[in-house]
Amino acid sequence: MIKVLVIDDDLTICLFFSKLLEQMGHGFELANTKQAARLLFEKQGFDLVLLDLELPDGNGLDLLPELKGTPHSPEVIIITGTGNVRGAELAYKYGAWDYIQKPFLLSEVSLPITRALQYRKEKQATPQRIPLRRSKIVGESDAILNCLEELAKAASTDASVLITGETGTGKELFARAIHENSKRASNPFIAVDCGALPETLLESTLFGHEKGAFTGAGKKQDGLLVQADGGTLMLDEVGDLPLAAQKSFLRTLQERSVRPLGGNREIPVDIRLVAATNLNLDQMVKENRFRQDLLYRIRAMELKLPPLRDRQNDVEQIAIIKLHELANRYSIETKAISPEFFKILSSHTWPGNVRELVNVLEYVLASAGCDPTLFPKHLPVEYRMSDLAFDPVLSETPKADLPVGLDRKDEFPPLNDYRNRLERDYLKELINRSNGDRKIACKISGVSQSRLYGLLNKHGLPGFGP
Repeated sequence: MIKVLVIDDDLTICLFFSKLLEQMGHGFELANTKQAARLLFEKQGFDLVLLDLELPDGNGLDLLPELKGTPHSPEVIIITGTGNVRGAELAYKYGAWDYIQKPFLLSEVSLPITRALQYRKEKQATPQRIPLRRSKIVGESDAILNCLEELAKAASTDASVLITGETGTGKELFARAIHENSKRASNPFIAVDCGALPETLLESTLFGHEKGAFTGAGKKQDGLLVQADGGTLMLDEVGDLPLAAQKSFLRTLQERSVRPLGGNREIPVDIRLVAATNLNLDQMVKENRFRQDLLYRIRAMELKLPPLRDRQNDVEQIAIIKLHELANRYSIETKAISPEFFKILSSHTWPGNVRELVNVLEYVLASAGCDPTLFPKHLPVEYRMSDLAFDPVLSETPKADLPVGLDRKDEFPPLNDYRNRLERDYLKELINRSNGDRKIACKISGVSQSRLYGLLNKHGLPGFGP
């Protein structure tokens, strides 16, 4: 029998749904608070939850991740009298089936209830997916598990996938996992970093060339698209593709064939495309630096990877596994790890994400040498400094000696907030000093173009001109 949980403190609404669900032949339970609802769904499973947002003990939206995280993972329909676009966006982000504002007509709630339960019945009758081969993806946080669920959906189709996320979040790992869990797993996986190839060689590398097609082309060479035939082609840093190459690549995707440079015949290719970037391609489209029609082609599905700071619960597990891998690589004994060492790792924000963490762990092993246990002393100095709790006497420092942007009268901010504020101020000044020239900005700041655009995107700042 279908079971529905109604979470609402409005007795009139509860009475309405009681009669409606009874007429539909469904069992139901009523809860007027978040706490009462928790007691119910922790003890029994439900197929559908009708959830109000304004509850006596807080926002009902807080219950959504908990509900979706239960073994039964019920469908959820939000019913609220204080709806707004942001609330609807969050509800859909957490997997809500529908978002309905009060007052409503009978048809406005009965049809979504029927459709949600029909979907659930069909879903339960569908054979479960084969367990994912996670490749080297580590973590059990909600953020990473949600990504793995999206990964499974992507792997079950042949649609193009765009993987977005900050530098170091593991975009290539996810691309490989999509390939390894797809029907193309036994065929080639070819990855190319678009930002690492000179513009003069990029089209030759992708499309191949005939002998004599250009100076230095001493023999015929198959391009990566032909090499990936039957398998998956990953375009890493796809935002760095020059516009001319974007046009040629779009034609290849449309025609499913490639013409090598200097060639006069089309070669059929069957590839599954996975692209990755840390740039804001929508913004680049507005700035005429990326073709909109190509973006539509490569973003049939999108997988957004979370930064490591949003999955702090995974840091310890990642560190243990990576330290074990590094010890095997360097043929050294596996180290014991002190709680204090883990405490510092977990408190760091990791702006460079997993890549930064792995680099630090390599330093740690070199620093530890023959020491059997890892302690904070083995970490780089800057990581140890971030964990220091300074004596309150420092608060007597004259205002003039305080860092720029920090007023003694202001509430003293958390370290992460203050770092972000300084980083944003630095980027604003960098834009001014470089007069909006990205090459000059990269030279001044000492960071790569892709890293610079990633930082600008992080802080919602405008990009540079072409």
